Amino acid sequence: MTAPLNPSSILQTAFGFWGSKVLLTAVEMGVFTTLGARRLTGSELTKELRLHARANPDFFDALVAMKFLDREGDGPEAQYVNTPEGAMFLDAASPRFIGGILVMLNARLFKFWNDLPEALRTGRPQNEVSHGQKGMFEELYSDQVRLEQFMGAMTGISRPNFEAFAEKFDFSTFKTLCDVGGATGLLSIEAAKRHPHLTCTSFDLPVVEPIAKRHIAAAGLDTRVHTAAGDFFKDPLPKADLITMGMILHDWNLEKKMHLIRSAYDALPPGGALVAIEALIDDARRENVQGLLMSLNMLIEFGDAFDYSGADFRRWCSEVGFTRFEVVHLAGPSSAAIAYK
Repeated sequence: MTAPLNPSSILQTAFGFWGSKVLLTAVEMGVFTTLGARRLTGSELTKELRLHARANPDFFDALVAMKFLDREGDGPEAQYVNTPEGAMFLDAASPRFIGGILVMLNARLFKFWNDLPEALRTGRPQNEVSHGQKGMFEELYSDQVRLEQFMGAMTGISRPNFEAFAEKFDFSTFKTLCDVGGATGLLSIEAAKRHPHLTCTSFDLPVVEPIAKRHIAAAGLDTRVHTAAGDFFKDPLPKADLITMGMILHDWNLEKKMHLIRSAYDALPPGGALVAIEALIDDARRENVQGLLMSLNMLIEFGDAFDYSGADFRRWCSEVGFTRFEVVHLAGPSSAAIAYK
């Protein structure tokens, strides 16, 4: 007997923005950081966060029901406490904090995604530029403090993938690595920590270089992880046995993607490899929801930029001259697409 049709999954997705906004607001307001390792009642938490009394207990109990907070007891004397995941990933005091990207989602993308219909009708970005402001990157690169905050946010979301890549990829035949668009140097740091024979270069714009140098020095790896400054659309890439691009290719249209792939090919020796780390869309375009939504986000951010599948990557790299390919799953929806010269 066929099960009756049920609209629950439709309604869950339709109302999904409610839960998203609660979590993003909690991170922005510092709920998880305020709790830290403490246990606080709803009234105590309300007072420390400077919220109206109406927020208690609905706001906190919604976070409990969504499994982002724990609660010990019931009623006014019950105490709220961070879950292990909340303590690790949502408390700003944690070295594995990912809240920076969630704050950016709340401050920027939540409202820009309201204009998805316009993006789909016009193919034009719906970011700050569409509202008569400077573009995000133009604004960021003019303000070192904001740039470092943004790099910190991206570090939080990139770390699981870069750690997985450093663990899963076979580095044994490679002596040098260049991470293109290396930001804080995180990918180079993670690879160098696990593979003592490897010398790494983090390549990014000159304004980013001081940030990378500080992170590399803090990791105690400045003898094996170096920086190089340049514009990857204007300058040749530093030569290396292995060239990585973590969440770089998806920022650009096909013409610029091909430019970066050709630049990587030119910088690699025979036997070298190009690695692109992204939320790769599955080849059949049926399963990786996050990869497909990320591609829509590239429409909203940049218009003609888009995410891609492993098959797309293979086709583009074949055109340039790469001869062997593989895809290695990393963390969550993300994978490494690898092309060998």
